[in-house]
Amino acid sequence: MESDLLKYKGIPPGAIIERALLERSIKLDSFAMSIDETSEEFNMLIKGKQDISLTLALKIEKAFDWEEGIIITLQNYYKNEKDRLRTQATPNLSILRKSLFWDTKIETIDWDNYYRAVISRVFERGNEEEKNEIIRFYEIEKVNTMISEKEIFHNRHFFNIRF
Repeated sequence: MESDLLKYKGIPPGAIIERALLERSIKLDSFAMSIDETSEEFNMLIKGKQDISLTLALKIEKAFDWEEGIIITLQNYYKNEKDRLRTQATPNLSILRKSLFWDTKIETIDWDNYYRAVISRVFERGNEEEKNEIIRFYEIEKVNTMISEKEIFHNRHFFNIRF
């Protein structure tokens, strides 16, 4: 079982279940009803917006004739991989002052999705060490692009220029 699981390590279990449904030409709603689940909850699970409960995992495994425990194991692999990537995907928080991000918990910032706001805030209010950490984390090209875009926006807005 372990060697089979390794090829799926890090893949959301919902994606694996969705693929199994597609391979068998089973509609999501029909499958959800067959295992006595609502299609809304099952859809949330497939889309990765909800973790799989042990009870639901056992129902799915039984319906697909999969080995018991495989879905929970896959979910644990996925969560561990996601946590590992999240810790790698943050700047050195010991360098950045929490006061720069007074309106949110610095530990919960989505550094990838909110890079514009982060770069902007650090370059407006940060010290040199903090700016250097942001440059190291995002790389100079991304920081320069962001700063250039911001300057163009401010100049356009200030002079009421239309592009």
